[in-house]
Order: sequence, then structure tokens, then C-alpha cells
Amino acid sequence: MPQGTVRYREHAGAGAPIVFVHGLLVDGRLWDAVLPHLDGRWLIVPDWPLGSHKTALAEDADLTPPGLARLVADALAALDLDDVTLVANDTGGAIAQLVVTRHPERVGRLVLTNCDAYENFLPAMFRPLQIAARIPGCPSLLLAGMRWAPVRNLPMAFGRLASSRIDPALTGDWLTPARIDPAVRRDLIKELRGISKRYTVEAATKLGTFDKPTLIVWGRDDTFFKPRYAERLAAEFPNARLEWLDNARAFVPLDQPQRLAELIAGFTS
Repeated sequence: MPQGTVRYREHAGAGAPIVFVHGLLVDGRLWDAVLPHLDGRWLIVPDWPLGSHKTALAEDADLTPPGLARLVADALAALDLDDVTLVANDTGGAIAQLVVTRHPERVGRLVLTNCDAYENFLPAMFRPLQIAARIPGCPSLLLAGMRWAPVRNLPMAFGRLASSRIDPALTGDWLTPARIDPAVRRDLIKELRGISKRYTVEAATKLGTFDKPTLIVWGRDDTFFKPRYAERLAAEFPNARLEWLDNARAFVPLDQPQRLAELIAGFTS
């Protein structure tokens, strides 16, 4: 693709393709506990270039939210995928909303789990990261401090994103590319600077144009993406169903992987 290389894993199987979209500072391993429960399906799990990617994009790549939505659409086209079920979480949910309102041609179904929406992009707890991204040298210092697991477990890092503590080896891996590779860090800084609620607010005015089946799966215990956002999204999409998950926060794929997979399987059948 003109933007650069996007790495992905493919699990061959039956049915229309299911493509997963994670958020900032994680990679496709966010979905690893979900995948075994979808065995036999055609699954595509990219490591989107959202700060934990190992290969930086082209220096001139558009990494604003609309640019990232274009990148997802371009990836679907490059893989010649149609009737895609797009499954998204966190920042990936905001990107998916832009995909279905700007580039819906290859998307046949949408699954949104806890994610940015409306005026909540980014959640208030994480907005200081956008300020830091505008201060020369500050992102490098923050990432250096994240080498220690207790720091990564703070509320403004990964501390409140899942109901139980996330494997510190995994969170360390997620932050390593931006910490050690200046080009990956450049991509992350561009993304943080580009995030604005104006994109999700604008997308919200067009959600009604996506009339294909939509499933909203929301963890009730999330302090960042509260239940009212799920209710608003379910009301905006004309063909939507809302499912609640107890004992789940923002990272639903980590907290309730089996139940999430069951809902995706039933929805895509």
C-alpha cells in the first residue's frame, strides 16, 4: 500500500472474512484469547500501525483518524476482501466508525466493543498524552518510564483497561517498538496529534447511513467508555443490537474472550 507495510496473521476458514481492529499502543495480540473460540472461521488479525507496530509507515503517511480509516479500507482492498465483518475495540472503534461512514463498500457487518465515540475521543484520562506529543522529547521520556511494569499498570497507562492485571510481558512488548524505534515513535506522535473529537462527532451524524447489521458488545464496568456511549451508538445505527458484558472493562477481548467470540459467531452466522 502507498502508506507502507501492515503486517497481519491469517487463520484460514469458512465464511466471510472477519477482520479485527485494535486501538493505540496495542497490537493484534489483543484478540488472541478470542481467536480459539472462532476456530474454523476466516480470521484476519492485523497489527495496525498504532504505536506498537514493528515496521514504520512512510514518512508522509496520513495518520489522522480519516487517514487511518483510509488505510483500513486500502488494506481490505489490497487483500481483495468483501462482505467483511469488521470487529473493533478502543481507538480502533473510532477508526471503524470512520470506515463505515466514509469507505463502507467492503464492510458487510460491524462489531463495536468498548471504544471512542462522540465527544469521548480520547477519554479525558489519556488526553495528556496528546499534550506530551506536542512537546519535543516528551514522548521519549514517557516511553522510557514505561519500561517498568508498575508504571505501565498506572491508570493513565494500562491499569484500568481490563478487569484483571494485563500480563506485564505483553504490555512491555506493546510499548517497545515506539520506545526503541524513532520512526515508529514518529508514527505514534503523528497519531496522537491528529486525534480530535471532531472526527467522531462528524461520523456520528452519518452512522445512520450504514444500514448493515451492527453488533454493539459493551463491558459494563468500563470507566473510560461508559455504557451511555453504547446506548447512543445502538440508537444511531439503523440495524443494531446491543449486548452487555458483566465483569468487563475497555479491553473486552481480554476480559470476556469466550463470550465475545460466541456473540461474534452467532452474529456472523
